[in-house]
Amino acid sequence: MPIESTAIEDFTRAKRKAKFQSLLSALTWKNSDLMSFYEVTSIIKPKSETYLGMRTIPVSKIIGSEGRYHDFSSAFLPKREQLKTRWCSIDAAMINDVILPPISVYSLGGYYFVRDGNHRVSVAKAQGVEYIDAEVVELDTEIPIYPGMSMKELKAKVVDYERNMFIAQYKPSYLPMGDIVFTSPGSYPEMVNHILVHKYYINQNIDHEISFEEAAKSWYDNVYSPIVKEIRAEHLLAAFPGQTEGDMYMWLVRRWDEYKRKDGNISAAEAVRKAGKERGKDIFHRLERYLAYYFKKLSKS
Repeated sequence: MPIESTAIEDFTRAKRKAKFQSLLSALTWKNSDLMSFYEVTSIIKPKSETYLGMRTIPVSKIIGSEGRYHDFSSAFLPKREQLKTRWCSIDAAMINDVILPPISVYSLGGYYFVRDGNHRVSVAKAQGVEYIDAEVVELDTEIPIYPGMSMKELKAKVVDYERNMFIAQYKPSYLPMGDIVFTSPGSYPEMVNHILVHKYYINQNIDHEISFEEAAKSWYDNVYSPIVKEIRAEHLLAAFPGQTEGDMYMWLVRRWDEYKRKDGNISAAEAVRKAGKERGKDIFHRLERYLAYYFKKLSKS
């Protein structure tokens, strides 16, 4: 059989496997998408970058892409017909033992994300190639990642890491940490900043500097708890399924700042009530748009 025909058959087989994988993943509630390098790094925020040069890396450890994550499945199988020409030319070259240039990857948490060479990786996966030459740039992170990881799972890992780092650094036995729970990355570092700002303002009015512990206690009693009390009074969590009181606190503090810039100085209670009304209107308008669309569709059927 001509090599071109073999390559076309290889592509068709790989694309069929990608479709089957997608269906199977949907049935088992697993993620079938290739991981996006930018989405991952925007959550993890690597601390440093090191050029490692040329390495031979395991193909099985390549789990994501910088720019072509929509084109391939999590197993790096082709999902789109538009990939066929390029994919088949590389497949034919590998069948003919043509030496191809190395791919370029980022290394993150022991796994790899393709910068350049997505088609070469896809063909290597389809042909069962175990190792591939790559130019590697390593990014430093302490957040564990793994193949098939969803962004929701990754965010949860980051939040756990940030919470543990906060506890290790500040040893907050003086705070009821069971009541302070966040689900968004960056919230625990932002909370520390809130405490430090609170500490700064307290220190402006006394002749000695208070400790972080004293500032944290005061922040909890005089800032966090009153806002959470208003959140409960307004039943605001009902409008934000899956969110915690800590999440609502962070969201409201940001909204409160916006209100103060726009409307002048308003109290926390007023900010909570205003945000609640806005959220209620938002839900009503979305429901209204949905019903209008539904009845319009119904009238045409």
